[in-house]
Order: sequence, then structure tokens, then C-alpha cells
Amino acid sequence: MAEPGTHKSVSDHEKEIVDSTEEIKISTEITLEKSIEECQTAVDKFFNNHFMEAKDLMRPYANVSMYHSLGHSVFLFLEALLTFDPETIETANAALRQSVLVSGSCRRKTTLTESVGNLVKGTQYDLYTDKEAHAELCHAESMQLRSVLTFIQDESLTSLVRAGIDIRSCFNSYKDCQQILLKKSWQSEGNKIHFESGVRVGIGVFNLMISLFPAKIIKLLEWIGFSGNREYGLKELNIGCKVEGIRQILAVMATLGYNLIVLYVLGHAEGDTKQCKEILQKQLAKHPESVWFLFFQGRLELILGNLEASQEFYKKSLESQSVWPQFHHMCYWELFWIHCIKFEWKNALIYVNKLCEHSNWSKSCYYYQKAAVLMMMQDELNSSESEEIDKLLKDVARYKQKIGGQSLPMEQFSIKRAERYFNQDKSLMLPILELMLVWNLFKVLKKPNIANNFLKVIEKSIAFLKSSSKHSTYDNDNKAILLLMRGTCLTYMGSPLQGMECLEEVISMKEHLVEDHYVIPYAIFELALIDWKNGKKEKAISALEDVKKNYTGYFLEARLHFRIQSALTEFKK
Repeated sequence: MAEPGTHKSVSDHEKEIVDSTEEIKISTEITLEKSIEECQTAVDKFFNNHFMEAKDLMRPYANVSMYHSLGHSVFLFLEALLTFDPETIETANAALRQSVLVSGSCRRKTTLTESVGNLVKGTQYDLYTDKEAHAELCHAESMQLRSVLTFIQDESLTSLVRAGIDIRSCFNSYKDCQQILLKKSWQSEGNKIHFESGVRVGIGVFNLMISLFPAKIIKLLEWIGFSGNREYGLKELNIGCKVEGIRQILAVMATLGYNLIVLYVLGHAEGDTKQCKEILQKQLAKHPESVWFLFFQGRLELILGNLEASQEFYKKSLESQSVWPQFHHMCYWELFWIHCIKFEWKNALIYVNKLCEHSNWSKSCYYYQKAAVLMMMQDELNSSESEEIDKLLKDVARYKQKIGGQSLPMEQFSIKRAERYFNQDKSLMLPILELMLVWNLFKVLKKPNIANNFLKVIEKSIAFLKSSSKHSTYDNDNKAILLLMRGTCLTYMGSPLQGMECLEEVISMKEHLVEDHYVIPYAIFELALIDWKNGKKEKAISALEDVKKNYTGYFLEARLHFRIQSALTEFKK
């Protein structure tokens, strides 16, 4: 790999991927300033739901202007992520290959003499022109997006290796960009501001992403030259949110996504809701009908436990546009869970039916979720609806898929639960609440009126299990699941001592479980969080380290490892 700052315009690796060696000629009519100005107009249109107008503005010069090419490919990339449609993904990939070529042809080219000088004196970042600096940044961003699509599109080992090379290449480009920002004298202050906003976003997202990975993966990444620091990543994104550059809105989106989604799915800590509230207030004033910011406002209200307000913002997001129906699926997903949290099963069915019919993400998970809701309504079902549960659960395994060569962990979990249903006399223990637990939705139980309803249902099931004359191979597993739910529920309700009793009882059942071994590490994790809050810091860290080393092969293991890494990062800092 070339030393930083000594890049060729397009590497042999890039030429191979784009299957083209044709030289790209950049139009002299499109200046850097003009292309950034048009790209900013497209961004504004895009976040005001004028998606086709934004794409149309970028398309004409996508083969000659680095910013038009990048903007065009970003819009197609987002569409590909929302649809998971192979044809849409290939179209986005083609656009990103073109973006790599266009930006690559504008990157700084060094002579042999300069390369030798760089080895002695170090890279002369102050020699970059404004255009070359922006080309380096656009190239890094294109490579980053393309590597994501590679993982999604192709499960072959060759493609995964190529994606890894792309990530490594763009990581080095971002580091070069950081040095350019520090050392270069700019011809235009505006060009510098737009460049800085991109560097802050890129460096911030990279650091956050890497800091989230489990420790084993982080050690491997550090060995090959990557490093990630959560605090540094957040600091860079916060600066990016304040720099009035073209990529400021990406810093805003990354900050909202991290605080309102990533931390709640993969982390253990609370997001910065105060910062999110301030950002959304400002962005909704600028983009009042934006499908994106209405969605994030709905997510913020959900996290705060304001279920009615959350529901209204998701519905506004749904109604704000119809060009991208795929975006509706995200709102259907959230509305489904809101109705489940409120125990409004018929309304939950409306949205899970929409997902089953229209979304390509995971039919397997959706069918299981629909069956789980119907099981919560068992007393109200007629015979045909009861038969539908059986049919849905038989189809769960039939619709499993692989992404990046791997089965989705939630699909594996759903398939195992479907098998358990038939092995356990066609019954499961509060399946929809169990899904809420593993999706980390118990965090919304801080409002007493929500939590009390959960606790009543859990305790009713515990009482039923104790009094039942029917016995099953899975009796201990069922009891352990209910106790894990009860303990977690009580903890979030503000009764940690009662919660601890339930969680400790779960752990004591370790040797008596048949299948649901996941409840033990999950219970230890919840206990460690209680110990930390009670000042038993060494005990909490020791418990989390113990889970990492001594528990393996259980349901949703990777999901828990992400949360453990998040907790240990905070506890040890």
C-alpha cells in the first residue's frame, strides 16, 4: 500500500473492481465551488423530501464532477439500504464505482522525486490544492459506502477481502484528510469549511464504529492498524454538527442515529437526549416535513416514554412522502413495537402485516413476530386464527436468509423459538415480551404506568406456571425466562433489590436449563449494571469479564457482547 499522501490517481485494485481503465476527463466548466453549491442544493431538497429532484440535480454531471458523482451515489446508496433489493444494490454499486473513479482521477499525483522526498521529510500536506484535498475526502467516502454494500451484496470470501481492503484504504484516506486539515493553507475559506465538516464526520463515525465492537474484534483491528475511541468520535461529531459545511447534516444524522438507535440496540447506556432534542428542534425548523427528522423525533419520544407523542411523529413521517415507500417500513417497525408496549395487539397486527407483505428485510422475523402477537391474544382467537399461528411458525424457517454469508442472529432465534413452540405442546412463554427484552425495549419501562402493566402480565404467567398440572422438559427454561423478564422489569422500575433476587435465582438455575442458556449471561449482565450503580465497581467489571470469557454458544451472543463492550468502555475509562 502506498504511503499516505503518495496515492496514484486510481489504484490497480480500484481498476479491477470498476472493470475499467478508461481515463476520466473532468469538465473545466464545473468548478469545485460550483459543484459544492449544487450538491448543497440537492442535500436541502433531499431532506425536504424532494428525493427525485435531488437525484436529477446530481445525475447530469455524475461522470465528470466528484461532488455530483458522490451525491448521486449517496442517494442511490440510501435507497439500496432501505430496499435490500439486489437490482437497486447493484445500481448503487455501479454509481459508487464511478464515484471512486471520478474522485480518484482528481487526487494528488506525486512524481518519483516527490515520493522519495516524502520518505525522508514526511508527506507535504501543505502542497495539496483545494481540489486535491476534496478529492481525497470524496474518495474516502465513496470507498466507505462501497465497502458497506459489498458486505450486503456478496457473501463470497473474495468480496469480503475486497471490502476489508476498501475500509483500510478509506481509513488511511481519512487520516490523510485530517493531516491536510491541520497543515494546509486554503485558497478559499469556504472550501476549508466544507472539507472540515467531512473530515469530522468521517473520523467521528470511524471511531464510534470501532469502539462499539467486542474486545476480540477490536484487538484484531488494532493489529492491522485501526483504532477507535468513543469519546474522541463523539467529540469530532459534535464539532461536525456545528461546522456549517455541506456534510454538517451527515454529522447531525450520525449523532441522532448513535444516540437514539445504536446505543439502545447495541449499547447499555442512555443516549444524550438533551443534545438530540436541541438538534431536532433546529432541524425541524429548517425541514418541518422531513421524513428523516420526523422519524427521529418519534424515536426520541419513544425513548422518553411518551408513547402517544411518539406515535404521532411516526405517523407524520409516514404521511410526509410517498416516493420512497421503503422508508415507511421503518415507521411500521416502530409503530408495531409501540402498540406492543401498550398491549394493543390488534393495532400491532396491522403494522406487522404491512411488514410481512411489503418489507424484504426478514420475512422470517416478521412471521415470528406476528405469531407472537397472536399468541398474546390466544383467548380471543377463533379456530382459523389459532391455525394461522401454526402456519406462520412453520414458515419461519422457510424464509431464512443469509446476508454477508451469515444467517441473521434474530432469524436463528426466531427459528429456534418456532421449533420450541411445536416441541412444547404449541405454547411459548410471553414470546412478544421476550422479543422486547432481547431488542432492549425494556428501557422504556421507566414510566410507572407502562412498567406496571408489564409486571402484572409477567407475574400472572409465573403464577400460571407454578399452578399448572402439565409438566414439560422446558419447565425450568420457561421459569428462568419469566424471572429474567421480572428482574429486568423491576430494575428499570426503580426496584433493583427485588430485581436482584430474580436475577440471582435465574443464575442459580444454570445446571437445570435444557435450551435457554442465554438467560444466564443476560442475567449476569443486568446484575453487573446494578452492582455498578450501587458502587460495587470491581465486582461489576469482574462479572462482565467473566461473561466474555466463560460463556459462549448461546442465543444472541454477539448482541450481548456489544452491550458488554459498551459497559466496560464506560466502567474502565
